[in-house]
Amino acid sequence: MTVILDYGVGNLFSLRSSFAVIGEPSEISSDPAVIESADRIILPGVGAFKDAMEKLKASGLVAALKAAAKKGTPILGICLGMQLLFEKSYEYGEHEGLGFLKGVVAPIPAKGLKIPHMGWNALEFGMKKHPLFRYLSEGDYVYFVHSYAAVDCDDSVIARTEYGSPVTAAVAKSNVMGCQFHPEKSGDVGLKILKAFCEMKEGKL
Repeated sequence: MTVILDYGVGNLFSLRSSFAVIGEPSEISSDPAVIESADRIILPGVGAFKDAMEKLKASGLVAALKAAAKKGTPILGICLGMQLLFEKSYEYGEHEGLGFLKGVVAPIPAKGLKIPHMGWNALEFGMKKHPLFRYLSEGDYVYFVHSYAAVDCDDSVIARTEYGSPVTAAVAKSNVMGCQFHPEKSGDVGLKILKAFCEMKEGKL
C-alpha cells in the first residue's frame, strides 16, 4: 500500500486518482502509525517551504517520516515535497528542512525567463538512468510549476531539465527520492514514474 501524506498541503486526490489509473492501491492518511507501516510513502507539497514545514511539524508526522526513512521505506517527495527532503531552503528567509538529502533550495536564476517556471520540460538522465525512470526515455516531457529548485546536491541528482541553465528535476539517495515536477499532472509519462515507484522495494537510507 502506498500512503499519501496528508498534512494540509498537496494534490492529494489527484495523486490518489493517478494510482487508481495504474491499478495500485493507495491511501491518504495523517496517522503516524499508518505512515510508519506503509509499503511506500508519497510526500506531496504545494506552496511555500516555511508554511509546509510548519504544517508537517504540527501534524506530528516528522518523527514518523524519519522512522520510515531509516527503516528503508521508499519515499517520494513531489514538487515542494521534494524540496522538504533537503537540509534547508532560502525561500523568504532561511528555513530548516528534513535533512534526508544534502543540499539546499534556492531561487531559480531568471536569466530573462519567466518565474515561476511553469510548463512542460524534457528530462535529462545523464550517464545512468535511475530505476524510477525505468519506463521512460531520455527527453520525455513532464510538467513543472516552481520558483525554487535544489542546488549543491550533485550526489543525489538523477535527472535535470533546462530552463535557462540546468535545473534539478529529480533526486534520489537509496530509498528517498524526489521529483521537482508533478507526475500526477504529467500524463502517461507521470503514470509510468508512479508505476516504477510502486515497484520499489525496501532499502536502507
